[in-house]
Amino acid sequence: MTIQSKITAAALLMLTFGLGTIQAKAQKGDWANFKKYNASNQMVKALPSSDRQVVFMGNSITEGWYHNDSSFFKTHHFIGRGISGQTTSQMLVRFRKDVLDLHPKAVVILAGTNDIAGNTGDIELDNIMGNLASMAELAKAHGVKVLLCSVTPAFDYPWSRGKQPNIKIPALNKMIQAYARKNHFIYVDYFSRLADERGGLPASLAKDGVHPTLEGYKIMEEIVLKSIKKAL
Repeated sequence: MTIQSKITAAALLMLTFGLGTIQAKAQKGDWANFKKYNASNQMVKALPSSDRQVVFMGNSITEGWYHNDSSFFKTHHFIGRGISGQTTSQMLVRFRKDVLDLHPKAVVILAGTNDIAGNTGDIELDNIMGNLASMAELAKAHGVKVLLCSVTPAFDYPWSRGKQPNIKIPALNKMIQAYARKNHFIYVDYFSRLADERGGLPASLAKDGVHPTLEGYKIMEEIVLKSIKKAL
């Protein structure tokens, strides 16, 4: 073996070892972020059932909702289980721990925008819908009422440009609405009230074009409360 071939072989060995190490670390990582609500879930389980009737499952829009207007959740005894940046694949993985094990009467599922942004890789709209359907069907199997929300508008993502969410979100919402209607789940339509003429969020309702301001959340609260009352 020549010196050059020895160097090449050593480089390949180092690359293989490096990739193996990275993969091993990823496998050991908490990909779905089970840890985030571990302690909180234990406290919720100790509450009377009347204080944990509704769980909100979602991403940063749901997590930010609690931070922007925690009184909405506290007043109505709603449980927030949003995790920033998450896709439907991650939410499906943690759905049992963060929703089913809390034994709520209803779950409000708002998810899909990070899938379109490609946060955990490219995914077709059909597969996003499949993840949403799996969460809904798991809930139904456990006697939990399902509220499937329209994905909130976005014209573009500041962290992932050119994904055409103004086109893909309305298409996904049609799928969600059709699925909800077919399976007798409640469809919560935020999009129609929030979207501007571009199919995005106006600056008055979202400074970054994606995450609602308090004013935006107030509109969402009005909409979802009506649906929750209907569900319960």
